[in-house]
Amino acid sequence: MTDFFSRRDALKLAVAGLATSAIGCSVNTGNDKPVTQQLRDSSVADTWSNSHDRVWIGGSYWANPMEDWRIVNGGAECLSTGGNRSIHSLTHQLTNASGIFSLSVRLKRVKHGEQDGGAGIRIGVNSDIKEYRSNCFVQKGFDAGIIHNQLALGAKRVELLQSLGDAEVELKLSGEPRIGVYALKFEARLVGSGKLIGQIDDLVATDSIMGNVAVVSNFAISSEIAANPKGTSYRFSKWTLQGDAFNYVPEQKFGPILWTMYTLNDTRTDEGFVLKLSVLTGPMGVNDSNEVELQIEKSGHWKSLANATLDSDAWLATFRIAHWNEKDDVNYRVVYREQRRDGSHVPDYFSGIIKANPEGRDLRMAALTCQNDYAFPYAPVANNVAKLNPDLVFFSGDQLYENHGGFGFIRTPAEPAILNYLRKFYQFGWAFRDVMRNAPTICLPDDHDILQGNLWGEGGAAAPTDAPIAGNVDAWGGYVTPVRVVNVVHKTNTAHHPEPYDATPTPRGISVYYTDLVYGNVGFAILADRQWKSGPERLNIQVGVTGEGEAPTYINPQFDRADLHLLGTKQEEFLAQWANDWRSHSLKAVLSQTVFAGISTHQPLPTKYLKYDFDSSGWPASARNRAIEIMRISKALHICGDTHLGSLCQYGVNAQRDSNWAFCTPAIAAGWPRWWRPDDIKIPFAHRPAHGHSQTGEYLDSFGNKIYVYAVGNPEVGKSNNRYIQAHEKGSGFGFIVFDTAAKTYTTQSFKFLVDVASNSPENQFLGWPVTIHQDENIGVNSLS
Repeated sequence: MTDFFSRRDALKLAVAGLATSAIGCSVNTGNDKPVTQQLRDSSVADTWSNSHDRVWIGGSYWANPMEDWRIVNGGAECLSTGGNRSIHSLTHQLTNASGIFSLSVRLKRVKHGEQDGGAGIRIGVNSDIKEYRSNCFVQKGFDAGIIHNQLALGAKRVELLQSLGDAEVELKLSGEPRIGVYALKFEARLVGSGKLIGQIDDLVATDSIMGNVAVVSNFAISSEIAANPKGTSYRFSKWTLQGDAFNYVPEQKFGPILWTMYTLNDTRTDEGFVLKLSVLTGPMGVNDSNEVELQIEKSGHWKSLANATLDSDAWLATFRIAHWNEKDDVNYRVVYREQRRDGSHVPDYFSGIIKANPEGRDLRMAALTCQNDYAFPYAPVANNVAKLNPDLVFFSGDQLYENHGGFGFIRTPAEPAILNYLRKFYQFGWAFRDVMRNAPTICLPDDHDILQGNLWGEGGAAAPTDAPIAGNVDAWGGYVTPVRVVNVVHKTNTAHHPEPYDATPTPRGISVYYTDLVYGNVGFAILADRQWKSGPERLNIQVGVTGEGEAPTYINPQFDRADLHLLGTKQEEFLAQWANDWRSHSLKAVLSQTVFAGISTHQPLPTKYLKYDFDSSGWPASARNRAIEIMRISKALHICGDTHLGSLCQYGVNAQRDSNWAFCTPAIAAGWPRWWRPDDIKIPFAHRPAHGHSQTGEYLDSFGNKIYVYAVGNPEVGKSNNRYIQAHEKGSGFGFIVFDTAAKTYTTQSFKFLVDVASNSPENQFLGWPVTIHQDENIGVNSLS
């Protein structure tokens, strides 16, 4: 993608004391709830002058990229000389083509170098779907600024009347509608004297200026060009917006509280049900408050339950409340009181519902995975999940990818790497926070979450030091990123989960998170597929190369060994204990990152056969079989993701169909596509299901694992320029599971990306779904045919 780059983090336009006169119209904020869009006459200015020094710019803004910006002594400074660093307004966009507007900002060079990409104001920023969050990652618009001592308005340039040097200048862009166009006036005045040092007037097409507005450092330099030591960087202050061409949508504010995640767990101890709830904020400063308060509503009043301290790496506070009354829905809100430089406090609230334990009825769970940001903010999926109102939401991993938000990625050193990770992770919460605020959420980190293409964790070992230098970070076992970074990833994803079964960290200090949860009469085992998995170098495997030229039906004995690991000894011990513990539940499910089989034959094109996918948990085969033999006792359905290919299969170990069923859900937004096309390459099968669909039946995968593939959601080749259509073509969507604890069944549903679940159309789901599986089928007592 070249027209947008998805990064989301703490950019926000701080809006203080706005008096609104309004003309109402409807705007979609991505959660399917129309809000009132208010068009304003009065001016609104940033509050940076009253904000403490910190990374996070404010709740009304989005900074690109977050790690390159700071509030310093009352202004927003760009630390990088790189190109297209920007701050977008979230609460105000130019939307009323019959209104007038003006924008002004004070600009000063922080560092004056030989290379100058200019700085100023950008308007008319739009993505293919023209949605305010997606617009934030588009790196082009209509620019008005100063560059090379010239005033620039679009393609027009005039020399400034005097050299700017280190002086502070106020830029003001105003516009009035004409017939089909806007008359623009752009001025530059010295701060202090008010002397006019440049002016340009022009007529421009209305379509070119509607959309997001931003301030931009180095607007004439591509973000793909590395920061230049001889480059120029800028400081912005007193950013003011005025005019009825602007909307005002306060619901679009993102922070200081970004979102919440929680779980409710029957501990089966004297603590009863335990609520764990995490609150994420943007990265604050040393003089900002570091506390968050949890309140619940009782008899129409808000009652304080507890305070929690923000972790200064993960910027997250976690509450643990024992003896929770699980019988009723409870309204909650969390409060962060932002301290200002003048001593005042501005409270920020984020509210939701702690759902009652779904006792005496079905448990309904949404299952999601893999959200590549080309389809951000994934509104069709987020809206459909909200419509289904799940009791539980499961994200199985890859909440982000290395490319998220553009501007590259940082793996080391730890401090900038953490900020780089957080702003990518914030896109996930930005898209799905309205789902997570009202339902318990289980969220697992996977390989891309720690900025590795693949991860063979080797029990927490460090990857060889030459791995990041070579650029190929999936050729060896171990972690590339520092321990401190990995632990932030684990904490931001799992701090709200029940405590780990065994919290002992790995020898290098990497945290662990495997555990269990009992909710709605269902017991869940929460596993880490990758953390203890053996690396391919143990068998001299070259990922993506090994196996070329081998026949599809040949099972190579060199690619398995009894001493290789998948789950690791400690997780296997936990899984065995959990499988035999049936206290307070009658159905079980295993939740992990990916499927224990190699269910893909072609990638990334339907004509490109790749025999071995060592990233799958079908490898190593012996360790895979050991894990399934332990899991079989539980009669659990395995629910997972990662492959970008929705599938429903049954594992076999000693014989076909003797073990658990596995539902691998479609990706929210599939990036690297995979296909399952065994029939096309003449892999033999037996016992095709009664529905007769191709590419189904009993197979051996490339590692020799026995699998009965019942349904698969093969994609098309995504070609559309529209992000949502492309995601739909690439087989994106989400899964949904209904646990009937009375009938002891699991009903799996696999929804496509661009559908409306409320329509109940059979075309909403991939071919072969929905499917209902009885608990006993997970030990090979098969009735489904």
